[in-house]
Amino acid sequence: MLLSTDIWVGALIRRAELGGAFAVVARKGDPRAGAVLVKVLNRADRTARLYAEATRLDGERVWMQPAATTEEPDLDAYVDRAVRRDPDLWLVEIDDRDGRHFLTEAVEKG
Repeated sequence: MLLSTDIWVGALIRRAELGGAFAVVARKGDPRAGAVLVKVLNRADRTARLYAEATRLDGERVWMQPAATTEEPDLDAYVDRAVRRDPDLWLVEIDDRDGRHFLTEAVEKG
């Protein structure tokens, strides 16, 4: 059984805060089954990364970087387009001096 999105997001934010980062829900979507994007801001090198959940061909759920850029304005434009396609989308922003994402699931290297 999968967790509802609001509970999963709350757990991610809590992990980030326990790790010394700042995390916030920048956009709230459907509490039960909304998709989630995670934007990570790395203040040390002034870059950003965006993560989206995906399913591999073998059925394994992973996180991947849907945009090949590390420029925050470009990632924000990607998020805007994604929200137009899916109004139930969540956006979690994590501001961490080391650029950690705090995702516990598998993450594809971008």
